[in-house]
Amino acid sequence: MKKIMFVQAINEALREEMQRDELVFIMGEDVQLSPLGQTANLVEEFGTERVRNTPISELAIIGAAAGAASRGMRPVVDMMMASFFFCGMDQLVNNVAKLRFMSGGQIRLPIVFRAVTGCLGSAGAQHTSSPHAMMMQVPGLKVVMPSSAYDVKGMLKSAIRDDDPVVFFEHGQLGATTSEVPEEDYTVPLGIAEVNREGTDITIVANALMVSRSLSAAEKLKDEGISVEVIDLRTLVPLDKETILTSLEKTGRLVVVDEGTLTCGLTGEIAGIAAEEGFSFLKKPVKRVAMPDVPVGFSPVLENHVVPDETRIIQAIRDIA
Repeated sequence: MKKIMFVQAINEALREEMQRDELVFIMGEDVQLSPLGQTANLVEEFGTERVRNTPISELAIIGAAAGAASRGMRPVVDMMMASFFFCGMDQLVNNVAKLRFMSGGQIRLPIVFRAVTGCLGSAGAQHTSSPHAMMMQVPGLKVVMPSSAYDVKGMLKSAIRDDDPVVFFEHGQLGATTSEVPEEDYTVPLGIAEVNREGTDITIVANALMVSRSLSAAEKLKDEGISVEVIDLRTLVPLDKETILTSLEKTGRLVVVDEGTLTCGLTGEIAGIAAEEGFSFLKKPVKRVAMPDVPVGFSPVLENHVVPDETRIIQAIRDIA
């Protein structure tokens, strides 16, 4: 095992999959320069045909990826910021997500759309969107949101090998975090959540950056005699309801933590599953910790005010403990 950063794990996954399969190629704005480091040095190894800079047009990028995938290629599209999906939603929603269905399975679109998501630190409202719940509402897309270097490498490799389009969110604040990663080839399957911490009193369901904040909150509450179980969703579509409900049956209490906005968001979906399929397990109402329904301010004070933190998570746990 070796210890590497989240961003290095992404780079390794891309390199290894391009070495494994010559149909895999990278396309996007500035992927040859790689300002954020995920595609660093890949153009030197694979050349400009397989690491392709594109014009600054998300609509054109997604459309070109759809065309390439329909002809047998396996594009990995670097969208840079998750907010930029909004510029290409017509191609993503009306073509990429629907063509396999509309063609009766004759067309497959094995595309991975990578994007940095979440609040990055004074990046401004147009660069700090967390649109994963929007993507969950688009039938035909798989949605992945890992929280560790181990998972991001293994899940990116699985996503690249998948025959369906995958939207792959990478939280910007996780880039420098580290974890142990095997030296040998491995994958992490999509659609399976992970229990990161065992507990008996309360279940927390979280994703991406919110996993580490939930784990920290759980550790601090240990001295108060509150045993918290923390589940990392990892994949949002398909969603691992079984792991959530199994934990809820054990604890009877649920807190859902997400960096997306509260209204029509991931927290509401998880709460709905608990109410519809796990109501008999619930001892207290579900608590949701999410972003308020406002754009994120450029000011660090404003940004920190809206992002869920340990204090809010701890308070939500205490409210139903």
